[in-house]
Amino acid sequence: MKLIDTLQDEHALIDQVLGSFRTYVGRLVDGTAGPDDGRRFAAFLTEFAGHFHHDREERVLFDALVTDTELPRDRGPVHAITREHAEMEEWLCEMTPFLEQGPQSEDDRVRLRALATRYSHALWRHIDAENSVLYPEGVERLRRCGIRELPDRPMSEAEAAAREHAAALLVRYPPLEDDTLTRGDGCFMCRAYGETCDGLEAEWWTDLEWDEFYLR
Repeated sequence: MKLIDTLQDEHALIDQVLGSFRTYVGRLVDGTAGPDDGRRFAAFLTEFAGHFHHDREERVLFDALVTDTELPRDRGPVHAITREHAEMEEWLCEMTPFLEQGPQSEDDRVRLRALATRYSHALWRHIDAENSVLYPEGVERLRRCGIRELPDRPMSEAEAAAREHAAALLVRYPPLEDDTLTRGDGCFMCRAYGETCDGLEAEWWTDLEWDEFYLR
């Protein structure tokens, strides 16, 4: 499915830029980087990762899963992922003034570093959950309903402009690899597992899928 292939390609870029963002925040807090690139990172994460990438997930993929395959919107993976989008957007909104103007005090620097770590950890795990569970399982269910392609849209001028900054930012700020974060595939790696979502099998599997599982 072309849309899913495109979304996964975008995940790869967002994943890299997140590491670059963490490198930048470390330098901004240490006083060795200025806010000009902070504005570029804020634009990339807001316009490209948020308004473009997350918007198409919610308005195209998730809507198709709910409407065409009759999966629930108010619980399970779709609900959990949508809720994470909103939560991460709130953290980004709180970070943006620090990125665009620079932290003005030690308290600001401490807060920015904590927010950047929380945001990047959440988005990295979010990407892993979508790549390993939501996308492949969603595509399979759409195919069962005869849907093999979904519509897409081009970037707006603002989204495209934000995307253009990525290559230069990756060169200036080599992506950090955070050894404190454990990443991996499957529902159990998702932040929502056991809280707002009980996992793919409990939330999405039909009686037939359970029967097939027990017969293996």
